[in-house]
Amino acid sequence: MDTLAESIINQDDIAQAERLIRPHVRQTPILEVDAADFGLAAARLSFKLELFQHAGSFKTRGAFTNLLTRNIPKAGVVAASGGNHGAAVAYAALKLGIPAKIFVPTISSPAKIQRIRGYRAELVVTGDRYADALVASEVWAAQSGALSIHAFDQRETLLGQATIGLEIEEQSPDIDTLLVAVGGGGLIAGIAAWFGGKVRVVGVEPEASPTLTMALKAGGPVDAPAGGIAADSLAPRRIGTLVYPIAARLLDHVVLVPDDAIIQAQQVLWETLRVVAEPGGAAAFAALISGRYEPRPGEHIGILLSGGNTIAVNFGS
Repeated sequence: MDTLAESIINQDDIAQAERLIRPHVRQTPILEVDAADFGLAAARLSFKLELFQHAGSFKTRGAFTNLLTRNIPKAGVVAASGGNHGAAVAYAALKLGIPAKIFVPTISSPAKIQRIRGYRAELVVTGDRYADALVASEVWAAQSGALSIHAFDQRETLLGQATIGLEIEEQSPDIDTLLVAVGGGGLIAGIAAWFGGKVRVVGVEPEASPTLTMALKAGGPVDAPAGGIAADSLAPRRIGTLVYPIAARLLDHVVLVPDDAIIQAQQVLWETLRVVAEPGGAAAFAALISGRYEPRPGEHIGILLSGGNTIAVNFGS
């Protein structure tokens, strides 16, 4: 692994985190599918079904890693989220008996708000975007003394999300390329840190929120547009400062997908596999459906379906 990336997190740290959170999270399955089922060129596809995780997304791994490794004050914890991180922190806090207050923006989906309330966390809906909720959560942390659990730009969060890479390597060790959606970048940076270049890790971002794409062009984190159908999970405004050096050094490349490709990916997943993914959770697959990532003959491609927090399916079938 690259020295700078390894200075942030390394394989030993990730393996230790995996052992710590193992009793609290699900080892989610991998589904092997023939690319021809989707009308795609000859390739093997392996879907990592992280949308089956507790609280409906991969975020639960980072939440438990934070709560099990950091000193929790009497005031409990606070988190800002587009929805999935908030649900994960609320779930982990409920299981561990820790008070939690979650700030989400108005764009957070009803499914995610329902999750957070169901886990009995205190919920505050404020601002239009994740960045607004983050500012409000930081004010509350300063006032209350609650411990802030960052959605992506925190070492413990990175370690937790990285355990998915460890699982994928154990379950499907011959994967050539792994497609991973990018929001703040904690997920893809953690996974890339685990593989350390042994697997081609390709980032997938919505065209409406090209956070990492703009950072790579600028040579560092910069503000980016924060819109599109997946804005409640993939539009934090800028990539994380801990995330960026790992992503810049270890990712193969990043592709952009339009919203209509994300919608199509959701529909195809439902029609072909009867799997319901939220927009952000289907974004990685959208790279294949849209042709933004073109498989090589015989290539074994892993696709991370990262979240399933959506209420209704109405794909007409």
